[in-house]
Amino acid sequence: MTSDRHTVFMERAIREAECALLRGEFPVGCVIVAGDRVVAAGFRQRTAGPGASEIHHAEIIALKGLARSGTLSDHRPMTLYTTLEPCLMCYGAILLSGIREIVYAFEDVMGGGTQCDLTRLAPLYRNRAVTLVPHVLREKSLSLLKTYFKDPKNRYWRESLLARYTLNQ
Repeated sequence: MTSDRHTVFMERAIREAECALLRGEFPVGCVIVAGDRVVAAGFRQRTAGPGASEIHHAEIIALKGLARSGTLSDHRPMTLYTTLEPCLMCYGAILLSGIREIVYAFEDVMGGGTQCDLTRLAPLYRNRAVTLVPHVLREKSLSLLKTYFKDPKNRYWRESLLARYTLNQ
């Protein structure tokens, strides 16, 4: 894949993250691409207000959309674009979905799961080959995260390692 292609689809993931930010949610967006077409998309939900949830991640929402679309069953190569490095939960779900390329914008120093050594895991995960492409449009994702963390109304991960790291960039 060319970097131009990655830029085009990461721009779409950035737009998903902007939708989250406009709703007062943690600004993470995700798109899944098969061929030259976005087949699923999602943004982070349930971080604003009472009842915050740790399972409504952008990647999980996009993967659910992918499953509903029927694209998952046609075995086409797919690439997942996300504005923040996937956490361990999302990384596992991505691997199990058969996606073989993950492109992300900003590294998650607090909860990123892509540095997990798959060779030390059970065969279900160990036998999954995945290509990681970091830092595509990193500055755009960083800008959204800074905007979120600087807003006193946003409480999600407010005093976290990720917040401190992001604001010091």
